[in-house]
Amino acid sequence: MANNILVFLEQRNKQIKKSSFEAVKAASDIAAKIGFELFAVVIGDEINNIEDVGNYGILKVTHIKNSQLHNYSTSAYTDLLASHIKDIDADIIFLSNTSLGKDLAPHLCVRLDCGISTDCISLNIVNGEIIAQRPIYAGKALIDVKITSPKKIFTLRPNVFSTGVPSGTKSEVTIVNTESINLASKVTEIKKSDGKIDVAEADIIVAGGRGMKGPEHFNLIEELAQVLGAATGASRAVVDAGWRPHGEQVGQTGKTVSPTLYLALGISGAIQHMAGMRSSKCIVAINKDKEAPIFQVADYGIIGDVFEIIPKLIEEIKKIKQ
Repeated sequence: MANNILVFLEQRNKQIKKSSFEAVKAASDIAAKIGFELFAVVIGDEINNIEDVGNYGILKVTHIKNSQLHNYSTSAYTDLLASHIKDIDADIIFLSNTSLGKDLAPHLCVRLDCGISTDCISLNIVNGEIIAQRPIYAGKALIDVKITSPKKIFTLRPNVFSTGVPSGTKSEVTIVNTESINLASKVTEIKKSDGKIDVAEADIIVAGGRGMKGPEHFNLIEELAQVLGAATGASRAVVDAGWRPHGEQVGQTGKTVSPTLYLALGISGAIQHMAGMRSSKCIVAINKDKEAPIFQVADYGIIGDVFEIIPKLIEEIKKIKQ
């Protein structure tokens, strides 16, 4: 065994994402405990903040550079990353459990013939082995996972692992130019709503449910999210009804989130929804039904009409910010 750990760094719009820095810090902590050497890799064209990886514990970063890969491509990323993993003989691979990570990790798993533990919320060392903890049964229980294959892949839930305090250290970047490689496919363009924060990585989420009574009332959700600097989320019922896009859906069949603050407005708290948000650090629920299941997981609950309470919240937050 080569005793190497590799962290895949996800980038978007020339910036490495915060969730990848979380994975770097988690990998750094594990490496310190088991004595493995640390590496990181990022794929794409121009990237502005690669050297910042050193702040969180990895000093050797490889930039696989290709102007055709400023956007994510499953086949191209799998080919390049699998080849790089074999070149440096990495035994343990960490990725963030974002939409990209959830797509890329299983492809790598098949290509490398290795075990995988997804959506990990903690990592511990027991007898020199990594024991990962992840939710099961729609978040009702936690399971400890030990991967026995020689190579191992772990994906880490965003907003769960802390980046800690930046050390001020810069990483050493090695550029590998792959312009001459013939890519099987490439993504030419990704269109995203301007100003929207990705709900999966947001620190604050304002989510609405059927209690909002219709799409025309979600302007209240959006206004509250705007004053808080938050992402907007929605329950499955809302998305199924066509009130909000699927990209905002929180839950078992949507996105799993772990923000610092989660506001559930007019959401009753179906099991499917709570599976995607119960790991939020602080949950505030507003619902006129005092028996709503959401109050069982809420840190703070308000029994009342969302159409009366939300405007008052917006007004008070604006006063505080002024």
